[in-house]
Formats: sequence, C-alpha cells, structure tokens
Amino acid sequence: MKYMLLVCGDDTADASGMTPVEPWVEALGERHVRLHGHRLALPAQAVTVRVRDGEVLRSDGPFAETKEYVAGFDILECDGIEEAVEAAARHPVVTIGAMEVRPFWDDEDAETRIRALDAELTRAAGERDVDRMAACYAPDVLTYTKGRDHQGADALRKSMEELFAGVTGPVLREVLDLRVHVDESVAFGHALVRLRATRTDGTPIDDTLHITTGYRDIGLRWLIAHEHISLHTEERS
Repeated sequence: MKYMLLVCGDDTADASGMTPVEPWVEALGERHVRLHGHRLALPAQAVTVRVRDGEVLRSDGPFAETKEYVAGFDILECDGIEEAVEAAARHPVVTIGAMEVRPFWDDEDAETRIRALDAELTRAAGERDVDRMAACYAPDVLTYTKGRDHQGADALRKSMEELFAGVTGPVLREVLDLRVHVDESVAFGHALVRLRATRTDGTPIDDTLHITTGYRDIGLRWLIAHEHISLHTEERS
C-alpha cells in the first residue's frame, strides 16, 4: 500500500545537529520502500488560492500561519501503516519537526488501468474505430514507426487512417506479451504484438511488432504519450 509522508519542518528549530537525509533516502530506496520524493521551497514562496463567490482570491504565503510547515514529501510503498510509521521514525527531520503519514486513497492500481487501456486499443483496432484508438493517446503524443516520426494526435490519426485505407476487414491485434513498469505519474511498457490484416490487393499482413510505450497519468486515466514500433525479427515457432 502507498503512503504519503509529509515532512513537516519547524522554522524555530536548530537543524545544525540533524543527521543528513541522504542515507535515509538511499536505504529506503534500496529496499524499494521509498518510491519518490522531493524537497519543497520555503513557505514564503508559496501562493494560497481560494475562490469565493466566483472570485479568485490569491495570497502570498502558506495556507496556515504556523511555525511548522511542509518542507518536503516522500511516497512510500509499505505492507501496512506500522511499516510506514517505522520508516517515518527514522527520517532525520523527525528529531526537530514532525512526520505526517497518510495512506493513499484506495483505488484501482495503475497497472490494471494501463492493461485495460491496451485492451481498449486492441478492441478499437479490430472494429476499425479510429476515434476510439486515438482516444488512447495524449494530444502531444510522439510515435515512431517504419522510420517515421508522428508528432501529435493529428499526425497519429492520419497514420491510422492510412493503415485502414490500405486493408479490408478487421485489423487483428494480438498481444503476445506485455510487461509494465509504473513509476508514479509515468509508466513504461514493453510488448510483443502480432498484427494481422488483409491488404486491399488480397495479400496478407502478418507481422510481429516490438512496441515500447510511455504512459502518462493525467489524473483520471492513463494515456499513451510515446510509442516506438519496430518489426520483431525473431521468428515465431
């Protein structure tokens, strides 16, 4: 389960005797407990935004006037709250400030959603539905196939339309192997995909493709932001 560790500093505390943070970061990183994190700028650089009666109210500084402030954050992957608390207790800032440990909202895991996106791409290709296929990609997607770059959704859509114009019947997209690695708001996939169709002149297409994909989390769903397609040279048995 994922936990957000909010590192709360104290602007009145003496940090001169605090141990360095780097060993804590390295130790938890090696154990794959700490997934991501970063320091934040001081509260004086914050901007607080409110909307009241349709008017945007902006004020310089943090949300709350207090000597304690959020100085940074870490995202942890732990078996439970006790392991997360144990990790927080070893953070050097805890000796002069505080740590807030809060679990992520329980939601469908990212890999499941990415695999569902790939399955939707397969179904849309089989139905020759360019709109549904294009909806799987980010507007600024960069794709590379057959030695050509396609920058943006419009170029991608044109490439899809050219594919369907050259074949009759469905385009069968069979995923032979898909491996996904997720790192917070980005993910990478490596897949072998068999593509079968019939050209308008009656000749068959039966290619196995090696596809490397970069995914981006846009908040409510994942989209394909980068795609590199090459012909897989290994013969199928």
